[in-house]
Amino acid sequence: MDPTLSLNGDPNIGVYARVFEDLAVVPVEAPKEFRDKIAEALDVEVIETFIQGSSVIGLLLTGNSRGFVVSGLIQDSELSFLQEYGDVLLLGEEMNAAGNVILTNDSFAVVHPDMSSAMREMVADFLKVKIIPMSFAGVGTVGMTCACTNAGVLLPARSSPEEIEKLEHSIDNAEISIGTGSVNMGSGLIGTGLLINSKGYLAGNATTGYELGRIEDVFGFL
Repeated sequence: MDPTLSLNGDPNIGVYARVFEDLAVVPVEAPKEFRDKIAEALDVEVIETFIQGSSVIGLLLTGNSRGFVVSGLIQDSELSFLQEYGDVLLLGEEMNAAGNVILTNDSFAVVHPDMSSAMREMVADFLKVKIIPMSFAGVGTVGMTCACTNAGVLLPARSSPEEIEKLEHSIDNAEISIGTGSVNMGSGLIGTGLLINSKGYLAGNATTGYELGRIEDVFGFL
């Protein structure tokens, strides 16, 4: 299977969808071909919704096996729908674009360095993870700048050696691979162009062969 995908010609698939281990959340208007390819490549159930009435699901939603973290501006009907699939934590107005400011797996969450200590504690308690406030390549929106699973973390190619070393020290788990790369012909906003879990991945359709190789190397798909 071709490991690339677009949404109506847009390679920034991570902006519009969020993938977990057994579930993918996509916009209501997503074409059947888009939904079917995600289901097959990542071995997930695909559900459709809006968040805040918007299709930018990836920007507004994140989480791990313990539940979803989502914008506190979510509509009641959208919240009720998500709660059918798991527990939900609502972020306040301070930083409500959860998928933009949080990068998480089942053991840690890297968060925007300006996130308040109260919000950090709330996220840590809900997801049962260690909190790591950081930026990469000088960018604090870590949820869209990077991508991670329980096996690996892909950082933008312009991440500094100091940033990489700090993350390695903070995670302190040699089994989690950390590497750098890009998507969509050099974009450092990796999360905008990558949908990934432990079972597979899909990258934006502008992603090069070399970039796909870096993804497969870091996350152990080779």
